[in-house]
Amino acid sequence: MNYYIDVEPGVSLYVEDTGVGQPILFIHGYPLDHRMYEYQVNQLPKYGYRCIQLDLRGFGKSDSPWESYSLDRLADDVRCIIDTLGYKELTLAAFSMGGAVAVRYMGRHAGHGVSKLLLFAAAAPYITKQPGFPQGMPPEGLDALIALANRDRPQMLQEFAKLFFHNEPSPAYREWFDLMQLDQSPRAIIACGYTLRDENVMADLRTIKVPTYIFHGVYDKICPFELAIIMKETIPNSILLRFDNSGHAVFYEELELFNVCLLEALKH
Repeated sequence: MNYYIDVEPGVSLYVEDTGVGQPILFIHGYPLDHRMYEYQVNQLPKYGYRCIQLDLRGFGKSDSPWESYSLDRLADDVRCIIDTLGYKELTLAAFSMGGAVAVRYMGRHAGHGVSKLLLFAAAAPYITKQPGFPQGMPPEGLDALIALANRDRPQMLQEFAKLFFHNEPSPAYREWFDLMQLDQSPRAIIACGYTLRDENVMADLRTIKVPTYIFHGVYDKICPFELAIIMKETIPNSILLRFDNSGHAVFYEELELFNVCLLEALKH
């Protein structure tokens, strides 16, 4: 089942809804869309889970306004989705930038409707190095990517995709992955680049009270594994799942192990 949900005047977000049972709301990462979860959504309904895949504004089939790509606005969009669907106890599962959105949602909306949180290679608490925070990418690295997006977006996306994988996937998968990136709104690519560079969710991490599972690849070049350790130390009673042969694309590089761990996390 596919449908659109209005989150503000003139902005509707696309949702794909698959299966029946315990609901899981998936938030994709940057610069991808709901299709990144293909190899999870093809499996989870067999085990009694309802997979709700959201395209964030500016991504996939959702509307792409010129403004409003802050973490606050993206988190408010998630609140609109949850309220419209009427869920009281869902699992919120989110990757990379989507992880930052999910964490901001937990802080800004006090975890409304969420009973469990799954963070996959989350861009939290920061994605860039800051004074007193030596982890993450150098800010000038993101500045260079944003500048390149303004003059050669396809090249910028190719450069960014090189950071995703510790183990290069098949040529066919890589072509599909690159085409998915190219489908995204040029405006969203640039605007969310600034959001990733400038915002952080450190304060939001401290507010999380639901069971939280942190999936993170040891060889992540976008959100270094040190970020997972910080999340584990900051979120009370959270569980860190370490993937020893994965980079940023933890959802795919050790696919079978990831899906086994995902099912275990959902059961507990």
